[in-house]
Amino acid sequence: MTTVTERTGGPATSRAPALAHSSFAGRRRPGERLIKLGLRVAAGITVVTTIGILIALLVPSLTFFAEVPVFEFLFGTRWAPRFADASFGVLPLVTATLWTTAIALLVAVPFGLGAAILLAEYAKPRLRKVLKPLLEILAGIPTVVYGFFALQFVQGTVLRDWLQLPTGAFSVLAAGLVMGVMIIPTIASIAEDAMSAVPTALRQGSAALGANRMQTTLRVVFPAALSGIVAAVVLGISRAVGETMIVAIAAGSQAQLVTDPLKQGQTMTGFIANAALGDSRVGSLEYNTLFAVGLLLFLITLLINFISIRFVRRFREAY
Repeated sequence: MTTVTERTGGPATSRAPALAHSSFAGRRRPGERLIKLGLRVAAGITVVTTIGILIALLVPSLTFFAEVPVFEFLFGTRWAPRFADASFGVLPLVTATLWTTAIALLVAVPFGLGAAILLAEYAKPRLRKVLKPLLEILAGIPTVVYGFFALQFVQGTVLRDWLQLPTGAFSVLAAGLVMGVMIIPTIASIAEDAMSAVPTALRQGSAALGANRMQTTLRVVFPAALSGIVAAVVLGISRAVGETMIVAIAAGSQAQLVTDPLKQGQTMTGFIANAALGDSRVGSLEYNTLFAVGLLLFLITLLINFISIRFVRRFREAY
C-alpha cells in the first residue's frame, strides 16, 4: 500500500508544477494584444471625448462670463436672455430642474427598487423571463412620446380632470411623474443585476440564522449590492437631470422660480432645446448662454457622480 501510494502520489505532485509552467505562458498571443490595444483605444477615445466636450462648453462660456458676472448668473432670480432688458439669473432654470428631478426620483426609486427585489429575490425563473423584457420595453419608448403622454393624459386628464388640481396647461409635476416612469427600467435593471450577483451563500447563511426572505433581502442582499444600487440611482438622476423632450413639452417654457410643482417652469435642458433653434446669432451673448447653461448642467452631473463615488467607497461591502 505504501509503494502504491508513493508511485501514484509522487509523480502527480512532481508533474503539477511542470504542467503549470508549460501552459500558454510562453506562447505569443497576438489576438490578446489586439484586444488590449482595442480596449486602450476605447478608453482613450472616452477620455478625449469628455475633454473635447468640456472644451467645447468652456470656451464660449468664458466669453459669456466676460460680460456677465458669475455671481449674477448663479444667484440671479430672473432669466430673460432675449429681452431688451436682458437678465441672466439661472436660478429659475435650476429650481425647475430640481423639481422635476426630485419628483422623478420619488416615483422611480421606490418602484424601480421594488421591481428589482421582485425580479431578483421572489420571481421564479419563468416569470422573470417574462417580466424583465416587459419592464425594459419602457426604456425603448421615445422620450417625445413620453412628453406628449405627460401633456395630454397626465396633465390634462389626471391632474386637471380627475384630481381637479389648480394647474394650467403645463406643470413640472406632470413632467416629473412621467420622467419617473421613464427612469424605472434603468434603476430596476441595474439594481436587479447587482442583487442577482450577490453570492447565494449569504442568503443561505441568513436563512440558517432564522431570517425570513424579506429580512434577508433588506439586511443581507441589499447592503451587499449597495454599490450597484447606488450606481443605478445615480444613473437615474443623471437621466432625469439631462432629460430634454419630456420637460420641453410638458413642463412649459416660462422661466420662473418654481415654488409649487403645479406651476409651469423651464428647466435647463428645456431652455437649451427651445433656444438652440438657430434664432440666435453665433458668437452673440444670447448664443453663448446656451453653453453657459450647458456647462452648469455638466458640472452638476459631475458633482452628483463624485458624491456617489464617495458614498459607495465608504459604505461598500466586498465579499
